[in-house]
This record gives sequence, structure tokens and C-alpha cells, in this order.
Amino acid sequence: MQKIIFFIFFGISFLDHAQNVSVEQSIYGIQTGILGIWVHNESRLADQIALRSEVGFDAGLWGGSFYDKTGYAATPVLTLSPRWYYNLKRRAEKSKRTNGNSANFLALKTSFRPDWFVISNYDNVSYVSDFSIVPTWGIRRNIGAHFNYEAGLGVGYIYYFAKAAGYDENESAGVVNLHLRIGYRF
Repeated sequence: MQKIIFFIFFGISFLDHAQNVSVEQSIYGIQTGILGIWVHNESRLADQIALRSEVGFDAGLWGGSFYDKTGYAATPVLTLSPRWYYNLKRRAEKSKRTNGNSANFLALKTSFRPDWFVISNYDNVSYVSDFSIVPTWGIRRNIGAHFNYEAGLGVGYIYYFAKAAGYDENESAGVVNLHLRIGYRF
């Protein structure tokens, strides 16, 4: 009888670990950071891969003795970012939360910032449109049922469409992505 009970518990334990841990089918949320606010959706592409689409505002600050006041500007940004949540299974095995795609990730963040409009405390501020590709490492963790925080770091490439803004030639440069965000998942 003891052997039968042992095999039943062993079987249940084996089936519990055999479950397929994967990213959620679809997640909607809103996040804010020090310099911006974004609305996003993550759609499942594979067990550990999700496609994040994001619309929001990236912001910036400037100031100094050349300006009358400290300035700010916010421009729209459209982002697509495939994300590989590489430690979902390990987190599940350690009985840590994975809901809401709470895990570490690698992403290829592609962003387009068009010169549609600029929100600023200065008049006649314009923005040169750009496109960036930044490989990024990050983490997302949950705080309670709906809140989460996210941090990421990456180095990549940015291309400025300067000719369209009246400059002689377009330019490119290296770019750093450092983001710290807190959000709400619907």
C-alpha cells in the first residue's frame, strides 16, 4: 500500500513538472517611467516568445544658462519588440510567479519616433524623426495582481531622418536604452 501511495505522489509530481510553462496569450497594459508613458500589448508567438507592440510618448528635459526656463518635450513613439522570456521554466520550477510574463527577457526593440507633433512648454519645438534598433536585456516582475515593474538595458543603433527636417544629410549614431518603468496590467 505504501508503494502505491508513493507512486501516486511521484506520478502527480511528474505531471506537475511536465506542464508547459509559456508566455500568456495576450497582455494589455500601461506603463510609465521617468521620461514617458506607454500603452502596450504582448501577443504570444511561441512558448517563450512574445511580440510587444507599444504606443506612447518619449520625453526629454533640457536647461541651463542659455534658456529662460527648464524645458521639456514629449514626442510620440511606436515600438515593436520581439521578446524571449528565457527563464520562465526555471521560475516555475522554483514556484515563483510567471503570470503576466514575469521573467527575464532578451528583446530586439525597434522604435520609430515621427515628427507628427511635440508637446512642450516652449513654442515652435520640432523633432527630427528617427528609427532605432536596440538589443535589450531586461526583467519584469509583478507587484500584486495587476501592478508590475520593468527594467532594461541595451546598446544599439539610431538613424535620424534629418534631410526631411531641412538638414543637409541624414545621420546615425549609437544609442543606449535604459528603462525603468512601473505599470498596470489589465
